[in-house]
Amino acid sequence: MKNITRILLLFATVVVAAACGKSRAEQMKLAEKVQIDCTPEVLALVGDKIPVSLTVTYPDGYFHPKATLQVTPVLVYSSGEEQKGPTFTYQGEKVLDNYKVVPKAGGTVREQFAFDYEEGVEQAHLELRGVAGYNGKEIAIPAVKVADGTIVTQLLASQHGTYSYKKDDYQAVIHEQTEGQVMYDYNSSTIKGSELRSQSIKELQAALAQIEADPRYTVTGTSVVAYASPEGGQEYNAKLSDNRAASAQKAWGQVTGDKNAPDNLEVRSIGQDWEGFREAVQKSDIEDKELILRVLSMYSDPAVRESEIKNMSKVYTEINKSVFPELRRARFITEMDYQNFSDEELVEMSRQAVDVLDEEGLLRVASITEDNARKEELYKKAVDKFGSDRARFNLAAMALDDQRPDAAAKYLNAIKTQDADVQNARGVVELQRGDRKAAADWFRKAGTPEAKANLGLLQLLDGNYDAAAKQLEGSDGLNGAIASLLAGRLDEAEARVTCHCGRAEYVRAIIAARKGDAAGVRTHLANVEAKDKRLYEQSRTDVEFAKYR
Repeated sequence: MKNITRILLLFATVVVAAACGKSRAEQMKLAEKVQIDCTPEVLALVGDKIPVSLTVTYPDGYFHPKATLQVTPVLVYSSGEEQKGPTFTYQGEKVLDNYKVVPKAGGTVREQFAFDYEEGVEQAHLELRGVAGYNGKEIAIPAVKVADGTIVTQLLASQHGTYSYKKDDYQAVIHEQTEGQVMYDYNSSTIKGSELRSQSIKELQAALAQIEADPRYTVTGTSVVAYASPEGGQEYNAKLSDNRAASAQKAWGQVTGDKNAPDNLEVRSIGQDWEGFREAVQKSDIEDKELILRVLSMYSDPAVRESEIKNMSKVYTEINKSVFPELRRARFITEMDYQNFSDEELVEMSRQAVDVLDEEGLLRVASITEDNARKEELYKKAVDKFGSDRARFNLAAMALDDQRPDAAAKYLNAIKTQDADVQNARGVVELQRGDRKAAADWFRKAGTPEAKANLGLLQLLDGNYDAAAKQLEGSDGLNGAIASLLAGRLDEAEARVTCHCGRAEYVRAIIAARKGDAAGVRTHLANVEAKDKRLYEQSRTDVEFAKYR
């Protein structure tokens, strides 16, 4: 609140001058009692506007019944440019017009209005300019300053929007498995020589030779797993499976080229292979296979299962012919880890032979490339070669980084799966375009933590600081702290500042200033100076620190 007694210099010569029955001294005395209150005393940006509330109280005998007074609030920038507010006109009791009447006996008028935010308001002052009218004459009244400077702390909030790049699924270590198998005759555990020369064993041997020749491979486990088809009884098949496991273990060296089985060879006997039976039936064209699968799901007892299936005589004949023989087997399994290319190797490959990289490799190289032109090139390669939606999304994110929402929208439109991340990014597109309503619709639809933070940002930008502070609970960054600060909850704001970057120290300095902590202001501004010279220069004219300069 500001009481401006200098108003006598403005209005006494005009409005009071109409009262000829009073002496000049009496007129001046009356003028000294005119009171102007400006709220806030230091203007502040709230949302997109700078709201002002003015209250003017006129004393008894001040306003001549036949006088008028026009008052225009004006923001005057340090450059000399101006932003004019609305003109308010007041009239005495005998003026035949429709303006607000100020009685001769005195009265109070209240006005609320707002200026638009424009760059430079930080150092602008608010003044009132008046024009008095009486008996057909107009006299300009010298301007009176009623507020000096504008707080724009809201602008410290990150207004870019929150979104994250899609990650690649590139694996530094790839776990792989290779295997071959031998088949057994009905009720036999003897491995025939032809089985050791089968195509399955040959492929296993070729894979093992490749593993041995490539230093990127490390064998992590070897195993022999033997089975019996689910026919002939559970106890009998368990023993048959054990015998097959023993014969397969003996054949390991012949299959792999090693003289002896390794110490870590794991040998397992499964017995009746009901799981294999289920998979074989599912893949088959056997008539009534759904009925067989239903029996398997209804009964867990192996003997009951076998009995029920045998009762389907026609079906059982087909099973005995095409399914059971595939389950009389032993598997030779080797598990290994493949050490994939390092980031450095991937970068070099992208320079020398980019076409050999798969989608994940391209996405990884792009993610670690600092040159934006090259990054964009790699993402476009992933789009052209693999139709990568993640690459399209990341191209959109790059466009949003550069404040190019229209370019971002084109990439987002081409994404086949419009997931919540895409919806949130669409909201950021609208935020950067300036359509906050459309942005809010997308953020609500997305419903992700990032979208929640973006809704909080919208509330902050609209000047709804309490709602913004609540919406931003749990989110990263400084926006939550700034919302709490602007809502007047300084301890809460202080607790929400967790990093020590230049902007965070600036926010801490403002909190200290509002708490009246001069030492804290000095400490945090010194930290700002060390971390961010541009922000420190801003602090030298920021009215938040006017009392501490």
